[in-house]
Amino acid sequence: MTTKSSRCQTSPAIRLGVSRCLLGERVRYDGGHKHDAYVTDVLGQYVDAWVGVCPEVECGLPIPRESMRLIGDPSAPRLVMPRSGTDQTERMLSFTSRKLDELAAEGLNGFVFKKDSPTSGAFRVRVYDHNGVPKREGSGLFAGAFMERFPYLPVEEEGRLHDLPLRENFIERIFAHARWTCLLKEDPTPGGLVAFHSSVKLALMAHSPAHYQALGRLVAKAGKTPWAELADAYLAGFMEGLSKLATRGRHVNVLQHLMGYLKDDLAPEDKQELLGVFTDYRQGLVPLIVPITLLKHHLARHTVPDWVHIQTYLNPYPKELMLRNHV
Repeated sequence: MTTKSSRCQTSPAIRLGVSRCLLGERVRYDGGHKHDAYVTDVLGQYVDAWVGVCPEVECGLPIPRESMRLIGDPSAPRLVMPRSGTDQTERMLSFTSRKLDELAAEGLNGFVFKKDSPTSGAFRVRVYDHNGVPKREGSGLFAGAFMERFPYLPVEEEGRLHDLPLRENFIERIFAHARWTCLLKEDPTPGGLVAFHSSVKLALMAHSPAHYQALGRLVAKAGKTPWAELADAYLAGFMEGLSKLATRGRHVNVLQHLMGYLKDDLAPEDKQELLGVFTDYRQGLVPLIVPITLLKHHLARHTVPDWVHIQTYLNPYPKELMLRNHV
């Protein structure tokens, strides 16, 4: 029978926020949409619930409506309709404050925003100076406030999801956050944290050895630090560590670490085959799925410590997404 802890590890429930236009809803200023097939048809197969948000419509603006842009200081821009000169900043900020309170109760594991939007763009949104010259230095008013309110939630834009390493990293992080959410529901105890950390050690090593070491020291304080303080500190370091893009070199280090548990069981020709595939991967000749698949084959055939089999590094997200075929 599948236990609660194994369900948390293998198939955690995923709840994602999303810009409604990406779902195909006709909420854009011109009455159109920006349906993204990867978001809805591929990633959507593994999302238990989408929580759609369109700040412009939900703050009371009509469809269609005048387009808007960010103007002024990129750190605190104004949201202005350039044709009429109408300033919608306060209206949007008031809505955003209310909406973020609502979203805090939704249990989100991440958010997919609409790129370039003056309200929902997360990165490099155009901000116009008073001479009308744009610089890609801002975030949309709603998206920027969301990231400030929920700094540990994975956030990405649909445009950047076409960058395969960014896509793989984002999806790994949303599944990792969902496992964390499951831990908080099922076993919010120092012992639960120790077990969780044991399962993500190799994933952290692949992304950031420094975070792996720091979180190990933090977990050593489990039972001595107030739970809320401990959990908040762990989540901050965990999500920050996973946000660092894993490199081929760090992946190879993890693969070699796992191979070490097979050193007394592998035939010489199997060792050479594994090492050769590791080298091919390091040199960019094969994708990550190749050494991972071969290594998992040997791990399944031989006796290794139980903690090896629970490593999320080996199964960070559904294999059907085929993300490791491209990194």
